[in-house]
Amino acid sequence: MEKLLQVEKLETSFTRDKKKTKILHGVNFHINKGEILGLVGESGSGKSITSLSIMKLFKGTSGEINAGQIFFNGEDVTKKSEAEMRKIRGKQIAMIFQEPMTSLNPVMKIGEQLLEPIRLHLGLDDKKAREHAISMLKKVGIPRAEEIMKEYPHQLSGGMRQRVMIAMAISCHPQLLIADEPTTALDVTIQAQILDLLKQLQQNEGMSVLLITHDLGVVAEMCDRVVVMYAGKVVEEADVFELFESPKHPYTQGLIGSVPKLGEKREKLESIKGNVPNPTNLPQGCKFAPRCNHVMDICQQEEPPEISFANGRSCNCWLYQEERRGIGV
Repeated sequence: MEKLLQVEKLETSFTRDKKKTKILHGVNFHINKGEILGLVGESGSGKSITSLSIMKLFKGTSGEINAGQIFFNGEDVTKKSEAEMRKIRGKQIAMIFQEPMTSLNPVMKIGEQLLEPIRLHLGLDDKKAREHAISMLKKVGIPRAEEIMKEYPHQLSGGMRQRVMIAMAISCHPQLLIADEPTTALDVTIQAQILDLLKQLQQNEGMSVLLITHDLGVVAEMCDRVVVMYAGKVVEEADVFELFESPKHPYTQGLIGSVPKLGEKREKLESIKGNVPNPTNLPQGCKFAPRCNHVMDICQQEEPPEISFANGRSCNCWLYQEERRGIGV
């Protein structure tokens, strides 16, 4: 399949009190054209910083990309200026954020916010831009689209605000849609509606989607492939069916094992001991070693290599070192 986005050895850091802290440590993954890629991990694993790095959305923060490349349609966006990125954001790569209430401007009407990217990127006159905005609202299942254009974000429910965000994101027909925890603040029934809408739009528009989530149920339902992140690194990458059928990395095994299964009776759910390490104080060697049930001496001394398997699958774990050598486990 043809790759739309290729992230290579990406390193991103933030500075606080004149001290630079690296958040992403050589992140590698790709997104094919027309697929939904899930980016999974606990809070603090670096998922959202990865998405901000792709969009280069660090204005007003101390964040910066220190190393690596991000190829979009074969062009390295890390080398592009802010003016060049403004032409890409919204038109070629769009993003839906976690909380629509904080993403929408509370003092601007919905119509004004929808029309801004349409005028900027599509160059339509006022009448055609307005018609296009209304059609986008209808496309995402919003009733009373004309009236909604005149309302403010606080007048809408959480689900409706999220639909407005999706309408805004797809209004310029982007090739890549980044959805960062798009259903976190919504109740379960609205979550299902939003996910169904995203999948339907993705299929109809033929766009690629980077779906960032900690919910493995969402991943199983939505994604074609999955990238698992831990402490700013990719630890496993696999086809969604292979990942759930035979997770290789102990962290992935722990994540899947901690999800309750329908019809299964258990006295106690499995859990991963400890917490994601603070990026200012990362352990030596494998970052997951302090929480791992399979830890070996080498895990606490050296970073594990990336082990490649069939079908583009990979895992960063010392358990599979023998398999990498062709001996097999």
